[in-house]
Amino acid sequence: MPKDISMLEIKDIKPNSVIVIAGPTASGKSALAIEVAKKYNGVIINADASQVYQGIPIISAAPTVEDRKEIEHLLYEIFPPQKNGTVTEWLDLAVAAIRETWQKGKIPVVVGGTGFYIESLVAGVSPIPETSAKVKKQVAELLDDGGVDAVYAKLEKVDAAAAQMVKPKDTTRVRRALEIFLDTGKSIAEWFNMPMVKKLPEADFKIFVLLPELKNLEAKCAERFDKMMRDGALDEVKNLMTLHLDANLPAMKAIGVAELSDFLRGKSSEEEAVNLAKLHTRQYAKRQLTWFRNRMRKTAEIQIINS
Repeated sequence: MPKDISMLEIKDIKPNSVIVIAGPTASGKSALAIEVAKKYNGVIINADASQVYQGIPIISAAPTVEDRKEIEHLLYEIFPPQKNGTVTEWLDLAVAAIRETWQKGKIPVVVGGTGFYIESLVAGVSPIPETSAKVKKQVAELLDDGGVDAVYAKLEKVDAAAAQMVKPKDTTRVRRALEIFLDTGKSIAEWFNMPMVKKLPEADFKIFVLLPELKNLEAKCAERFDKMMRDGALDEVKNLMTLHLDANLPAMKAIGVAELSDFLRGKSSEEEAVNLAKLHTRQYAKRQLTWFRNRMRKTAEIQIINS
């Protein structure tokens, strides 16, 4: 947690205020959120794309049982690991949670490192409608029969513009792009050029971004993964492996899952797996730092907290 947390003062709190605490992994967001929630009668709402999944609380660094007893936490471990959750689903749940928190006379404290989640909440989303169950089933069957390559080939055929916007192996985005075209007759390229729609236009956002120095952040990333290993991350991954899930599911892409799975399958040593997971964590943290330093400033007015 930042050393100057006791000095953090949030002015002009209103009944419709939403405090947002963002930043890279291992930057101290969760600890800061708890202190802020205590100080301003808050409820913590998750904005981390890994912490929405069940089965990986250690790997995803989800709040502990003790943390949740201390302050109310919402939208943590809400989806089974078999689910491929979308930003739209999270956003709808977050908006509902924020409004319910206001109704209780409390202040929502949204915390997380998933920039796309936070951007969708603050700046809005493309007005793409939810696709029909019929089309989803059609694309799912194509995915089952031919894998992501078949889905991408179909997308290239019917919507070349969308195919250029997504990575061929990105199952989630390739599938979604094809679903959108088949259901609406419009390319995602067209939809993305339409004005954004804010799902919470009445909110008064107060956004704080933690930006630690890279050297300190890298050290914290390594320390935290060591703690995860002591806390039982390996057993967590063992349990996840028994479910035989698709490697492209978000829960399976959480940093540490693939690396420790390879160790458990005998493809690497434990030391190699841990070192690789630490490397990937550092790389992810650096990408988050870049995103929050650059793109977040374009999304909304923010206050930087250096630590």
